[in-house]
Amino acid sequence: MTDKLPLIKPKPLTSEGFSAFGNVIEAKGEVNNFAINDGYTQRYHDLAKVDVGDKHGHVLVNIFRSTPLVQPIAIKMMERHPYGSQAFIPLGSNSYLIVVAPAGEFDVNKIEVFIANSNQGVNYHKGTWHHFCLALGSESDFLVIDRGGDGNNCDVLALDGSLVIKPS
Repeated sequence: MTDKLPLIKPKPLTSEGFSAFGNVIEAKGEVNNFAINDGYTQRYHDLAKVDVGDKHGHVLVNIFRSTPLVQPIAIKMMERHPYGSQAFIPLGSNSYLIVVAPAGEFDVNKIEVFIANSNQGVNYHKGTWHHFCLALGSESDFLVIDRGGDGNNCDVLALDGSLVIKPS
């Protein structure tokens, strides 16, 4: 069955490759960092632009627990948050997949897939189309920072599953 479907191979998550969709959250030497707490802590500073102010928004801090889907993974939905950004930071040691498309009118031909390692989080820009968290290996927890407040901040779009991710 999957032999007839187009397969998308994920590319490694990098700040440059992901910049149109949001921020990569990771502690790397090239990001703004400096010592604090008498030199016992290295602070990696201002890693993402949390944008939640629309329609009387406020910051929510959540934990999402994601169960891996059967591979290969058919893309059957996308969602976006029109009033705020949404950040996902893995709390375990598993890699995970990121499926995104540019903000604005949805175009299935502009879907991109990234593979992130366990020390990389992402912050989706307001309005960026994305799939829900795609855990790999085993059930995975993510710290999620997003927007609470007035208005429906989640648009969901059903897809036919004709695009398939083959991570390995």
